[in-house]
Amino acid sequence: MSIEMKTTYGQIDISNEVIATIAGGAAIDCYGIVGMASRKQLKDGLTELLGRENFSRGIVVRQEEDEVHIDMYIIVSYGTKISEVAHNVQNKVKYTLDQMLGLAVDSVNIYVQGVRVTTP
Repeated sequence: MSIEMKTTYGQIDISNEVIATIAGGAAIDCYGIVGMASRKQLKDGLTELLGRENFSRGIVVRQEEDEVHIDMYIIVSYGTKISEVAHNVQNKVKYTLDQMLGLAVDSVNIYVQGVRVTTP
């Protein structure tokens, strides 16, 4: 599935995996994020960190009519304020997708799958 955008020069189709990769890269840069988690973690019972090549497994991009919704499954660092980290991720993902693709995202839903202690 892909997102379709119409411009004065023609039509642009952007794959959901591309959107997920850009959103995941933006989220990883935020303070307090250890990594992305698989969305199937609840079924497996194990929290696995995803690498950059697997961001689409931890991010769901949905298009309902003209609205774009993104669900992100993340792992946060121990000792950080989870609500603040989630808010920063939402803002950064919306801004990055708007700047890179011209894509207006209606909602970025954050699902915290775990907390990890990071060693300096």
